[in-house]
Amino acid sequence: MTTTAVRILLDLPGPERLEQLEAMVAGEFRAALLMEPDEPLAVDAPYFELGLTSLRITEAKKRLERLLGVTISSNVLFNRPTVAQLTGYLADEALPELFARPGVPAVPQPAAGRRDAAAEPDEQALLAALLPELNQA
Repeated sequence: MTTTAVRILLDLPGPERLEQLEAMVAGEFRAALLMEPDEPLAVDAPYFELGLTSLRITEAKKRLERLLGVTISSNVLFNRPTVAQLTGYLADEALPELFARPGVPAVPQPAAGRRDAAAEPDEQALLAALLPELNQA
């Protein structure tokens, strides 16, 4: 299934796609932070420094999965703890067919990477991994 967001990305010239993807990701994190759409968001700041809680990160993850039609492992959010790093992951690994450079084949997308009705998000693993860090803050 191709989502509206993916169709928007496909309609853009290649160089503009990454910028638009980052804007989409930042928009979902702004929504999770209850920010206005035009408020600046530091894309290189860790999620917790932005003020996100584990619950809000999970909310943003679910919204991005619906928006882009992909499954995002909770481990991805833990290992790529900024909007910029998450955007890079989405472009390189979750949606490589949209960001392949001429002459460089896109990395094949494993079936597990696509959103599957039977696939359940691993929110419990995300919460378990992020709670110790949250308790230290």
